[in-house]
Amino acid sequence: MPVSPATAASGLLVLLVLAWLAAPGAFTSYDPITGDASATFAPPGPSHWFGTDHLGRDVLARVIWGTRQTALTAGLAVLVGAVLGTLLGLASSTLGPLADAVGMRLVDALIALPSIMVALFVVAAYGAGPLSIGVGVGIGSVVLFARLVRAEALRVRALDFMEASTLAGAGYWRQLTGHLLPAVRGPVLALAVVDFGAAVLAVSSLGFLGFGTPPPTPEWGLIVAEGRQYLAVAWWMTSLPGLFVLLVVVALGVLGRSSARSTRA
Repeated sequence: MPVSPATAASGLLVLLVLAWLAAPGAFTSYDPITGDASATFAPPGPSHWFGTDHLGRDVLARVIWGTRQTALTAGLAVLVGAVLGTLLGLASSTLGPLADAVGMRLVDALIALPSIMVALFVVAAYGAGPLSIGVGVGIGSVVLFARLVRAEALRVRALDFMEASTLAGAGYWRQLTGHLLPAVRGPVLALAVVDFGAAVLAVSSLGFLGFGTPPPTPEWGLIVAEGRQYLAVAWWMTSLPGLFVLLVVVALGVLGRSSARSTRA
C-alpha cells in the first residue's frame, strides 16, 4: 500500500520528536534553564531558530528539552485511558446485560463531562503536577476506548467461529485471551496514536493554565504561556512553539488514521 506524502511527512516529524525525547542534548547545545542576559528577545535566526525569551534562553532548546515532560505525561494519559477503557469495554460486552447497562451508563456520565473538565477535577483534588494531569486526561479518554472495544468485541462475538469455539468447549477466559483481545488490539493501538495527539494538546493546555510542571522546567504548554505577556515585542516566544505543538498533534492524527485504514485492510 503506497504511503501518501502527508503520512510520510507526519512520520518524519514524529520520528524527530521521538529523537528529541530520547536524546535532547544531541540536538541543541543551549541550556534550557539558564539563559544569556545579553541575548534577550533575540528574533529567530541562524543562531536561535525559534529566537530567545525574556531571560535569554533559546526557545527551541526549551521546546526540545520540554518534549520529554510533555510526552511522558501524555503517554501516561493514553495508558490510563487505554487500560481502563479496554477493561470497561470488554466487561460491558462479555459479562451480560447488567454489566453492559452499568458500563454504558458510566460511559454516558463521562460523555456528559468535557474531558478537560475531568482533568481539572482530578488536578483540583490531588494537586497540580504531571501525574495528576496524566491521570485526569486519561480518565477523560476512557469513553473513546470503552466504546471502541465494546463495539469490536460484540462484532467478533457474533461471528461463526466464536459460536464454534463455544461448542468446542472453550471457556470465557480462553475466548477472551484467544479471540477477543487479539481482535481489539489493532483498533486500540490505532486509537491510541490519535489519542496521544489529543493528550499532548490537553496536557499542553493544562500546562498553559499553570497546572503542569512548575517553572523553570520546560514543558510545551508552559513555554507557550511564558510568552503571552511579550507578544508585542517577542511574538516568536508563543507563536513558534504553539505552531510546533499544533503540527505534532496534526501529524499524530494523520498517522492514527493511516494506522486505522491499515488495520481495517
